This record gives sequence, structure tokens and C-alpha cells, in this order.
Amino acid sequence: AGNAITIPEYFSNRFQENRKVVLLLASLMIVIFFSVYAGSCFVTVGKLFGTLFGMEYRLMMIVGAVIVILYTLLGGFLAESTSDFLQGIIMFISLLSVLVVGVVAAGGVGNVLENLGEIPGFVDFFGIASPVTDGDGVQTVAGGIPLFGDAGVYGFITIVSTMSWGLGYFGMPQVLLRFMAIRRVNELTRARRVAVVWVFISLFAAVAIGLLGRALYPDMLLTAGAAENIFIRVSTMLLHPLVAGFAMAGILAATMSSSDSYLLIASSAIAKNIFGGILKRDATDRQVMTVRRVTLLLITLVGVFIALDENSVIFTIVSFAWAGFGATFGPLMILSLFWRRITRSGAIAGILAGGGMVFFWKLVIRPLGGAWNVYELLPAFLVSCAAIFIVSLVSRPPETAITDVFDRVREAGRSDR
Repeated sequence: AGNAITIPEYFSNRFQENRKVVLLLASLMIVIFFSVYAGSCFVTVGKLFGTLFGMEYRLMMIVGAVIVILYTLLGGFLAESTSDFLQGIIMFISLLSVLVVGVVAAGGVGNVLENLGEIPGFVDFFGIASPVTDGDGVQTVAGGIPLFGDAGVYGFITIVSTMSWGLGYFGMPQVLLRFMAIRRVNELTRARRVAVVWVFISLFAAVAIGLLGRALYPDMLLTAGAAENIFIRVSTMLLHPLVAGFAMAGILAATMSSSDSYLLIASSAIAKNIFGGILKRDATDRQVMTVRRVTLLLITLVGVFIALDENSVIFTIVSFAWAGFGATFGPLMILSLFWRRITRSGAIAGILAGGGMVFFWKLVIRPLGGAWNVYELLPAFLVSCAAIFIVSLVSRPPETAITDVFDRVREAGRSDR
């Protein structure tokens, strides 16, 4: 839509808005949730450096944040995409190296599965292990062995919550921007195949390393926060120092490739969309660049503040930001591409409803527990869809100029296949 280079810009151009309300709201949502994402990256760096160098977590986290911000300031989207590719290779090699060495150290796959099978419910498809914990959530240990109670069962709410994670992909700016960078439609097939192969291998290796850690070093996984260090522990204990250093570089590469995407997209939302698109439309490239760099620093400070707690669980932080983007942008992205009748008012309603419901469900509804303990992405996604549909149908239909562009782009896409 109009050669947009950011997600908010695409949404704004899609509805040909004069008053940039959609642009403003989308940009603000990006800044809010990417600040949370940045915090998760800084937690990762703090845990990595703190574990490796035996130094205080907060100091190491701040040092890591400085490294990330300096690295991000050095390049733009092209440099970031190129570095992501190289960092992906490092991550790929690191994951497979640690996995192979870990399996050998554990005595083979059979021994690993045998050890895990002794934990009630751990390897059952619909079962779940139930750790015995104290009041602080730390797993109880007896004779150096963590204790587990009777196996639990995955309930309907747990299954639905887990499956709803897939909805988040439709709204992830860092994912959608890669699609926007594709030059021709026929490149999508190759890109899809490469992405599926990479995701399968990387996720399989990551889960397998977690299982190996449970079998090899069960006393190191007594809390959720400690369990996130298992890759570091396995690497440093089983690998040659040079190889372990390469594996640690894989973690740093994963963190940097994620954090630079988050910071770059969030700063662009402020500098290009809000400053250059709303506040000062005649802004020069130099002015936009200056605002982008200042925004980078501010978002980094917010991320550092979020990451100050040493006991922060990366998964918990990421899950909230994932839900925010999935519910705020996911329904709007799908319907803007495939529904001709969607209106600007519906888009505004969808962004506000989805983003607001993520906070409301997470902070107010989910703590009630029971049937309400469903991952906030699912209800927020459905509420956003409903808001877009209802408001679009009751508001004035889109103008002919907008529907003509929609029809023209759809036909062009079909002919380019």
C-alpha cells in the first residue's frame, strides 16, 4: 500500500487517511510492546554475562544493553538483515553442537528418555510433571534430586492457550517486515520453505537441549528463571572452552538479532511515522535520523528498567509482548489484506480493542484462575476481530478510491504468481 516501509505506514496507506489516527495508534502500540520485548533481550544478556563472568546481574545487564544500542546505531534495515543472516548461522551451529555433545554425555537418547520417564507425567503426551515447590516457587530437593508429585493432566484451557500462540505471527512487525521486503510474489514459496526448515530444526534442538538439561543437571532447574540458563550450563560444562565460547556467541547472536529488530522498528515508528508523518511532515532525513537515535536511547532505558529484576522470567515477558502484537495487529493485518469492506473506523476499533484487552485480561481477568486462566492473546484476538467486523459494518463503506486500489493489488498479486 503506497510503498510503505513500516507496518503503521501500511495501515495508514491502506485506508488513505488524511488524519493519521491509525498511523499514530499503530506506532504507539509498537513502542509500548517493543519496549517490553527489549526488556526481555536485556534480561537474556544479563543472565548470559552474569553466569559467564560471575558478576552482578544488573551491571552485566546494563553492559549488554550498551552493546546492543551501539550495535543497533551502526546500521539500518539492510545491515540488520545481513547481520541477522550471519547470526542465524551461528545460532544454528551452536544449537546442533550443544545438542550432539549433550546426547553423547548423557549416554545416548535411550538413557535420556529413561531418566525423563522416571518423572511422573514428564514424557506423557497429555501429561504434565508437577514439581514440589516451596512458597517462593523454588522446587524442593531431596538428596540432590528435585521432587515431583503425581502427574498432572493438560486441561482444555492449557491446550487452547498453547495453541493460541500461533495467532501471534499474524501481528509480529519483525516478521511482517520480512514479507514486505520480498521483491516478488513468487519468492514467497522459497522463503516459506527456508523458514519452515529453520524453525523446525531450531525449535527441535532447543526443546531437546531443555530435556537434556533436565536429565543431566536436574538440580540446576529449580526455578523458572534458573531453567532458562540451562543452555549456558550445558555448554560451559561439556564443551571445550573455545567451542563453548562459540556457543555463547550463539546466545548473544540470538539476543542481538532480536533486539536490534525491536529497537529499529520501534524507533522508526516514532521518527518516521509520528515525527516525520504527523508532527513535521517536511522533516529532512537528517532530522528523522536524529529523532530515531534519541528514540533508540529512550526505548533502551525503558527496556533496562523492565529488566532490572534479576528473577525476571524471559518467557513471561515475551509472552505478554507477543500477545500485544498478535491481538493489536494480527486481525487488522489479515482483514486489511482479504476483506474489501473493512473501514478506517473498524481499524481504529480493532487496534484499541485488541491492545486494551491484552492488558485487561492479563492484569484483571487471568488472575481469577480456573476457566479464566487462558492466555490473553486468544480473547484479545477475538475481541479485536469482533470490533473490526462490527464497526466496519455499521460505519460508512470505504470510498471507491480505496476499494479500487484493493482490487488492483489483489489482481496484481494473482498475475504475479
